[in-house]
Parts: sequence; structure tokens; C-alpha cells
Amino acid sequence: MEVIKLQRPFGERMKQFLLHNWRLYLLLLPGIIWLVVFCYLPMYGVTIAFKDFNSKLGIMGSHWAGFKYFRQFFTTNVALVTMRNTILLSTYSLLFGFPAPIIFALLLNQVNRLRFKKLVQTISFAPHFISVVVLVSMLNIMLAPTSGFINNILKQTLGYEILFTTRPQYFRSLYIGSGIWQGMGFSAVVFLAALTGVSQEIHEAAIMDGASKVKRILHIDLPSIVPTIIIMLILSIGNLFTIGYEKAYLMQVSMNTAVSEIISTYVYKIGLKNAQFSFAAAAGLFNSVANFALLVIANVITRKYSELSLF
Repeated sequence: MEVIKLQRPFGERMKQFLLHNWRLYLLLLPGIIWLVVFCYLPMYGVTIAFKDFNSKLGIMGSHWAGFKYFRQFFTTNVALVTMRNTILLSTYSLLFGFPAPIIFALLLNQVNRLRFKKLVQTISFAPHFISVVVLVSMLNIMLAPTSGFINNILKQTLGYEILFTTRPQYFRSLYIGSGIWQGMGFSAVVFLAALTGVSQEIHEAAIMDGASKVKRILHIDLPSIVPTIIIMLILSIGNLFTIGYEKAYLMQVSMNTAVSEIISTYVYKIGLKNAQFSFAAAAGLFNSVANFALLVIANVITRKYSELSLF
């Protein structure tokens, strides 16, 4: 006679599971509280974008405006310029900045001298701890027209100086180049950690077969970290529209505004300096929705072609 096992209700099974693992969930509780308080509760302020916000009336007491400020944002010429500058600056940063730590990690992984390897990694990691204000100040000092050492070299070699910090054509190069210098060492840590999982026996077998270092990098190391590269690429694409206003705002002068005005700097000026909170919230909300859409699209594409995804 076949015995039929009756499955207990889901609620009862969940209750027993929680009672059995209550210590683990107790350790998880502070993190959940922090996430709710600082990440989810403030999201109710997004409604400012749909209201004629008045500080006296508060968020809930302000009059409903619908998509008024979204239409206002998209009908201004500044919006088109800021979106174009944001897309170009983000795309160039992704194209040139994303491969840099991968290449650096692959090359550094081939260094056999442990002390030299640690020294190089420490030196490359250090710029990550430099604040944006200090970084922009360093750029201004080094590229100063009269006292900067770069322009002094140009005067002695070419006979003239270049106004790097004021001319629009140099803004993106300075922004992206300084970003690569500051973040390459820190970003390479993830790929270096992934490379530690590569079996040394495979490398030894390749050496016995006469494979050079370049071939071992291309055929052993690089394929081994492809899953990590794909995950990091999805996250980078999800932040494509997210550019911190601090660095762009500090590097911005009146003569390079045409290329340095991005959505985040525009939101800062309109929202805080001009106190147009609803308009700034609408622009910021559009920025966040665009990032989320790009994240979902990138995740779907990578899951379809590589079977790797975030969710």
C-alpha cells in the first residue's frame, strides 16, 4: 500500500524555519532596518516630482501637479544639452574606463615578484582615497597656464601653452583620464580576486606546451574571469546615467559649460541654488528611471546570450 505524505501548509513550514534559524535573522535585522530607513522610506519623497512643492505645506499637503515638471524639463533646451552631455560622458567613461582595470589586473597577475606586485597594487590603489576636491585641485595646479609644470614643459618644447581647464575640447579627456587614474587600482581588486581562482596546474600545463604569457592571458586568465566581467559590466551599464555632480561641477567654468553641464549638475543648480525642488526632483527621477531601464535591458541581453545575469 502506497503511503501518501501530506505536505504541511506554507505558513507552518515558514514559521518552523524562522524559529529554527532565528539567530541568523537576528543578526540580519540591523542591516534590514538600515536598508528600510535610509533606502526605502526616503523614496516617498519622489512624489515631490509630481507636486507643486511648498515647504510650508509639506510634501503631502502640496498641490498635485501631475507630469507638469516632466514636460517642462523635456521642453527646455538645457535638458537636451544635459542629456546629450551625460550620455556622451558616461559612454566614453564606460568604453575607456571599464577595460582599464581588467587589463591592469591581467598584467599585474603575471608579475612573479610578490613584493613588487604588492607595491604596484598599493600605489595604484592609493588614488581611490583622494577626495574629488583634492583631485580637481591637483588638476588645476598641474594644468595651470603659468605655474603648472605641464604648461611649463609645453612652453619649453612647443613654445606655447594650452588652457586645458577652460577649453571645452579638453573637459571630457581630463574627466575620464583622471577617473581612470583614480579608480583603476580599486576596480582591479575584484578582477584580481577572480584571477586567484584560476588553477595553477592549467598554467603549468600551458607552459609545458610552450605557451607564452600573452597566450596564457588570452586563453586561460581572460576566459576564467568572463563571468565577473559580465556582472561588473551590467552594473556599470545600470549606472550609465549616474555621474556624480561633484567632479563635473568643480571642473566646470563658464567657458566649458556647453560640454560639462550634465543632469546631476543641472539638478543641483536648479534644485538647491534656485529652490525649484519639484523641477529638480522630476529631472532626477527621470535619471533614475533611465538607469533602471538600462540595467534591466543589459541584464536581459546578457542572460540571453551568455546565461549570466544579476536576476
